[in-house]
Amino acid sequence: MQVPEQLTFDLPGQPALGRGDFFVSPSNAVAVDTIQTWHDWPQGKLVLVGPKGAGKTHLAHVWAALTGATIIDAADLGGDVVKQAAGPVAIEDADTIAGNTAAEQALFHLHNLTLEQGQPLLITATEPPARWGLALADLASRMQGSALVTLAAPDDTLLGAVLVKLFADRQLSIDPATVSFLVARMDRSFAGAGELVGELDRAALAQQRRITTALASEVLDKLQPKRA
Repeated sequence: MQVPEQLTFDLPGQPALGRGDFFVSPSNAVAVDTIQTWHDWPQGKLVLVGPKGAGKTHLAHVWAALTGATIIDAADLGGDVVKQAAGPVAIEDADTIAGNTAAEQALFHLHNLTLEQGQPLLITATEPPARWGLALADLASRMQGSALVTLAAPDDTLLGAVLVKLFADRQLSIDPATVSFLVARMDRSFAGAGELVGELDRAALAQQRRITTALASEVLDKLQPKRA
């Protein structure tokens, strides 16, 4: 199946959840293609792993649009959710339920019910299942037996595209030289891109300045100590 030019990212200030704003690069192309070829998932299930802000939520929404799936936040897992489940299901942030007996039981039963009905199951997390620390052994076994795809760390092309999109979302124009300057020096994550664009927007507004490499350098100097 041909990979589309763009899908969307779950980034701060980015409300769109469709296919038109997610730039596909070598760092995420495998994950995008795997989401689209969901008919080929072993046992009809997949765990999508990636850092915060890497695009998991938006890929889940793209998949839901393809399959008609219901998207459930792991924080909402409970008996009522399992009873109401029908059709394809996506569970977000599944690694956050470790140690929550009720939520682990709910995910276990939802996993079994969905697959018994012959429906696909997508699960997102920041870490592979082996690192979740699940207390329920049967659930841990099923999660670790699921196919897994990882959203890799973003490359320069992808980071640059994300920055341009985030600035455009705030109705801010930025020249290519400044984008290149930022990409070479910023925290290399989508969450970091969101934070950086927000800080630049606030600084430009407060100082009544354009966003240039000079302002970018000042903002980066302020952000770097926070991460040290």
